[in-house]
Amino acid sequence: MNILILSCDTGGGHNSTGLAVLEELRRRGHQAILKDPFSLSKNFIARNVGTAYVKLVQKNPKAFGALYHLGMLVTKFHFKSPVYYLNGLMAGHMADFLEQGRFDAVVMPHLYPAEILTYLKRKGFPCPKTLFIATDYTCIPFTEETDCDYYVIPHKALANEYVRRGVPKEKLLPFGIPVRRAFTQNPGKAAARRQLGLSEAATYFLIAGGSIGGGKLRQLVGCLAKRLSGQEHIIVICGKNEPLRQSLEKAYGSNPRVSVLGTTQKMAAYMEACDVLYSKPGGLSSTEAAVAGIPLVHFTPIPGCESRNRAFFQKRGMSVSAKRVRAQAMLGKKLLRNRDALEKMAECQRKNTSGNAAGKICGFIEKM
Repeated sequence: MNILILSCDTGGGHNSTGLAVLEELRRRGHQAILKDPFSLSKNFIARNVGTAYVKLVQKNPKAFGALYHLGMLVTKFHFKSPVYYLNGLMAGHMADFLEQGRFDAVVMPHLYPAEILTYLKRKGFPCPKTLFIATDYTCIPFTEETDCDYYVIPHKALANEYVRRGVPKEKLLPFGIPVRRAFTQNPGKAAARRQLGLSEAATYFLIAGGSIGGGKLRQLVGCLAKRLSGQEHIIVICGKNEPLRQSLEKAYGSNPRVSVLGTTQKMAAYMEACDVLYSKPGGLSSTEAAVAGIPLVHFTPIPGCESRNRAFFQKRGMSVSAKRVRAQAMLGKKLLRNRDALEKMAECQRKNTSGNAAGKICGFIEKM
């Protein structure tokens, strides 16, 4: 088969989800490519959609939250959103690309390409079979105005929410959020620490803000750094937030207990090597943590879908969190002192996530 995966660089979770499916398709011997639909346009604004989104989230998360809630209000009215028509401007470029590629199916771990393909279908263009993959534990705004053949959702408990929003139940596939094989093929803590050059005797707190490096990460590092004892260390992964990385390097560069990184291709190894993960509650990053089985503390979310992700995980015992940053910092230390709580969280993570979501999706495409 020849499969097209369409994603956008508005946060690394969408692309990582696409890469997980790409990896599995190629492992099964199929042809597959991952493409940003906006790269098909020469328009400067179109080609920088992802950059604009990331800057808004990093610099003004409250404004992003306000836009998210505005989107939820818009969905209550029976007319197409501005997002639909803006994405429709890419329809001509996408039609040309689809005709040249002759794809058997299109997989979309992002709303924007789903809007583009929906626009094409409603204009009578003969599109391949389409699968939308939700990367958050909620039905995000404007999903209901798309017309995909199938919708892969993270958990069966979300089905009623999608149906209420207008997605037909028969189109829902509760396969989970796909993660790359590195998160399921754990080498063991000792091997991961040797790979990363970490001490086998130390305790490591991993703090990650996702690819965007958002949330109250700086405050959390400060609170936890003041309370380190014994052989406790902090590893901070800032993602693409270069100002945050530089700020933390300046503050903790001389502190041997705090290591600050930017982006990394070894996130799976760090999750395997460390003892507790403090994470922004992104849908993909939280799923990776649950599949990896690392104790998870969610820190302050970016308002919107991350708030829903955190609530979903907390309700099912897959993570813990608190309202204040200081309390969030202490939760990780408390977890390590409570073996029963650690075992219960690990069991809840295994019960509510699937390390084989990519395999389920690819198997469905093969039968489709």
